[in-house]
Amino acid sequence: MIRTFCGATVKAVGTARPIKEVRRLHSSYDVAVVGGGIVGLATVRELILRHPTLSFILLEKEKELAVHQSGHNSGVIHSGIYYTPGSLKARLCVRGATLAYEYCDKKGLPYKKCGKLIVATEQEEIPRLQALYERGMKNNVRDLSIVDAEGIREREPYCRGIMALDSPYTGIVDWRMVALRYGQDFEEAGGTVVTESEVNDICSATESQAGSTEGMKYPIAIRDKKGREVRCRFVLTCGGLHSDRLSQISGCSREPRIVPFRGDYLVLKPEKHYLVKGNIYPVPDPRFPFLGVHFTPRMDGSVWLGPNAVLAFKREGYKVYDFNARDFADALSFRGLQRLVMKNMVYGMGEMYRGIFIGAQVKILQKYIPELSRSDVLRGPAGVRAQALDRDGNLVDDFVFDGGVGEVGSRVLHVRNAPSPAATSSLAIAEMVADEVEKRFDL
Repeated sequence: MIRTFCGATVKAVGTARPIKEVRRLHSSYDVAVVGGGIVGLATVRELILRHPTLSFILLEKEKELAVHQSGHNSGVIHSGIYYTPGSLKARLCVRGATLAYEYCDKKGLPYKKCGKLIVATEQEEIPRLQALYERGMKNNVRDLSIVDAEGIREREPYCRGIMALDSPYTGIVDWRMVALRYGQDFEEAGGTVVTESEVNDICSATESQAGSTEGMKYPIAIRDKKGREVRCRFVLTCGGLHSDRLSQISGCSREPRIVPFRGDYLVLKPEKHYLVKGNIYPVPDPRFPFLGVHFTPRMDGSVWLGPNAVLAFKREGYKVYDFNARDFADALSFRGLQRLVMKNMVYGMGEMYRGIFIGAQVKILQKYIPELSRSDVLRGPAGVRAQALDRDGNLVDDFVFDGGVGEVGSRVLHVRNAPSPAATSSLAIAEMVADEVEKRFDL
């Protein structure tokens, strides 16, 4: 059901409420959350469950929720192997995976614990694989073990390698379905979801709202590109691909800057699905900034292969020829991207080459499944990753919070970076962000 609110679209995410309730919707709230991706939805759900007497609104610029990174990802429930022991990413991923499985069980959402093998195909990879095992054990990853070539074949009959990490706790799920269920929980708890509202201003209100008897109880004004306004006491932004721009409009620095990287997948033809049972990943090479291509089964029965990682010419550009002049100029003019490119020129050219020539991508995949051939694959979907970069060209690999300046700064909190695996970690991230909101704001 669709309902109209101040010219915007109020989306009934979960159980629809009667049409007569439209007149009771208002434009003043205790907390406004900007961004309807999985992190924003998980966080606003956590906040309303903690503070059921407060009023909450979530603003999303698209017609639907969770349509960008939350709806364009591999669908993996990660177990927490890769991350530095004791780091926030490690703790949030391990806890997030547990919470995700529990949530899906509670809500009846389908998932599969199909497991993951991280496969070494060359002797030089074995020390890195063993280091990953030690890292995973320190992170308390469940059921992790090292298997030999025979163990690999037992788990993945068509995969070849000399040693692998076996992570049976890794799974797959439709993360957009999960995100939409977070939104349903939020609405059922009394929250309001407004779509087609692209925020372009967050500022201090200069006067009370017309007809209001509450004075300046709601001192922050949020305006969208159509001139509509919502008043609130506090603002939280979870802008994903636009998190730096949302931060800038409230007076924050643009850095770390968001640079979009597109990942193009191949898909295995249906008659070849038997080649892959679970997730098959390479051993990460620390010389390169991204993980590398892998095999990923999906909840719909398909199998994705990839992705590569190339600069996207548009922040939400899922096709090779998608282009936005502002996004492209922002990326190329940023010193951080220039330095990243210079440090990884050969790697980047290789990624572009493999994105154009499918055979080159298949050649890498054949290291793991030799039976795979060029005729077994088709071009598939793509995702765009919101990669935060600092001005030195370093990937920002941790969470970044920021406020605004002046009166606005004391009432606004920006989630500047929620690095991968944000979907897996979403419920744990929501707990952390809600804690931060409570620490900074007098809810």
